[in-house]
Amino acid sequence: MSEFLQGWKRTDYCTNFSLDDVGRDVTLMGWVQTRRDFGALIFVDLRDRTGLMQVVFDESVLEGDFSRVSSLRSEFVIAVKGRIVRRDEETVNEKLPTGYIEVKARELKILSRSQTPPFEIEDDTAVREDLRLKYRYLDLRRPTMQRNLLMRSKIAFAAREYLINNGFLDIETPMLTKSTPEGARDYLVPSRIHQGCFYALPQSPQTLKQILMISGFDRYFQIVKCFRDEDLRADRQPEFTQIDLEMSFVDVDDVITMNEGLIAHIFKQVMGIDVKLPLKRLSYKEAMDRYGSDKPDTRFGLELVNVSDIVADSGFQVFSSVVKNGGSVRAINAKGSVEKFARREIDALVDFVKIYGAKGMAWISMKEDGIQSPITKFFTDEEMDRLLKRLDAQTGDIIFFVGDKDKVVYDSLGNLRLKLAEKLGLIDESVFDLLWVVDFPQFEYSEEEKRFVAMHHPFTCPKDEDVDKLETDPGSVYAKAYDIVLNGNEIGGGSIRIHTTELQERMLKALGHSKESAWENFGFLLEALKFGAPPHGGLAFGLDRLAMLLLGCSSIRDVIAFPKVQNASCLMTNAPSRVEPKQLRELGIKIIE
Repeated sequence: MSEFLQGWKRTDYCTNFSLDDVGRDVTLMGWVQTRRDFGALIFVDLRDRTGLMQVVFDESVLEGDFSRVSSLRSEFVIAVKGRIVRRDEETVNEKLPTGYIEVKARELKILSRSQTPPFEIEDDTAVREDLRLKYRYLDLRRPTMQRNLLMRSKIAFAAREYLINNGFLDIETPMLTKSTPEGARDYLVPSRIHQGCFYALPQSPQTLKQILMISGFDRYFQIVKCFRDEDLRADRQPEFTQIDLEMSFVDVDDVITMNEGLIAHIFKQVMGIDVKLPLKRLSYKEAMDRYGSDKPDTRFGLELVNVSDIVADSGFQVFSSVVKNGGSVRAINAKGSVEKFARREIDALVDFVKIYGAKGMAWISMKEDGIQSPITKFFTDEEMDRLLKRLDAQTGDIIFFVGDKDKVVYDSLGNLRLKLAEKLGLIDESVFDLLWVVDFPQFEYSEEEKRFVAMHHPFTCPKDEDVDKLETDPGSVYAKAYDIVLNGNEIGGGSIRIHTTELQERMLKALGHSKESAWENFGFLLEALKFGAPPHGGLAFGLDRLAMLLLGCSSIRDVIAFPKVQNASCLMTNAPSRVEPKQLRELGIKIIE
């Protein structure tokens, strides 16, 4: 044992004591939160990961030099031996779990001294995030951060418990793997032994978990780090954690049912909430048509309404030309909110939808003294009546229209819907709204690359009835894919996988790969599929995002112990950093400035 702790052994954590322990001799260890000095009587709030315990140092009771207590400062690490006593009635603190008791100290040992920290270790202190991340080891001492990581740990434990109890095996897959051309940008690791060659850090264990199914393990899971070199945002990090699982001999309903059980178990164990199963399901098309998003927040209304047929032959050329060119015109009725939007606020909303590609946005205000809008003059009375009836428009409502290609309309109104709900206070933050989105398209067309790309990934199985359209009409092929959504955030996604070499080759060909390219990049999987692959499928939950949502955090960084900032750097360690020229020479790498 360390000489510091010889003869000292912690009895328990601070908040694991109660009135039932009055009279008990204990040893506590932790950090000094605050010190209140009354001369011969000094009160110290001792903090460990569970919370606070008040310790009373009485000069007439404490053994040894009492001046040591006077020297205590914030964040000193100490050990205390003493007896638990009931607090005097006037000093009870009902806000603390230990507010009815305190420890009368008999011995004190200072285990470590601390410099004055750059910020107070408290939740209510306003501290810049960059300072918090530079001194992350101090930031992590704050009660909120301790609570966040405790919650994350409970989620991970609940997931392991459920999956192991349902016959899943916890199997690790390698961090150093092969770079493949589909998906986000890889993080590359140079090989010293094979100079000029690189490993990739896995974006997910996708192909490897499929090979585990081919290997006969039947049910696999892993709580695993994944890496994607992409631009960051509040709910995205270059390295993130998945609860990853795969099953053999299953169809879509089997995977969904298993994962509904998993998410219900997590909610029950971690939040004490009973999730009603089965969860509701929306098709991708229904989700887009009603909410403008494939991860819809359905805690409120403000649904999109298609009015393309009504405006197709109208005198309003902006709308009619859109419909003639294959686009659509859709609208949102913000019911009862007309008085909440001044003209300048409407103009600001017009600018807002332009962020998502809209060229503009029309509106109609249903005022007490009549309809107000720049566009009403372009519609006949019959057309206007049909519009208002379709939109269930009544006095007090304000209606917003966007007309363009479907993707632009969905993006614009889908995001406008969220902004309106926030402004109008329509979101009940106490509700956890879970649902599935199913029946995704197999492909989406990339305007940038001028080709079809996989909407999920190249190993997703198309629906049986659509397989023959892979080469002739890829835009109309639907996938055996599914996402699980919580409060408008995708928290997990998966699919049934392709399990034959022939179909996998056809899928890769549809994505623009020649047979040679397919085998060069994915040959290890194509070869494995030749040796008796079972039908299989799976799903991966984003552990970080799930923890963020359950805790009500606004940033994923608040549930990750050591996160990166917007430019993918770590403010605490200063990673990434330059390395010694010797290391570069060993790798055969030359830096071009």
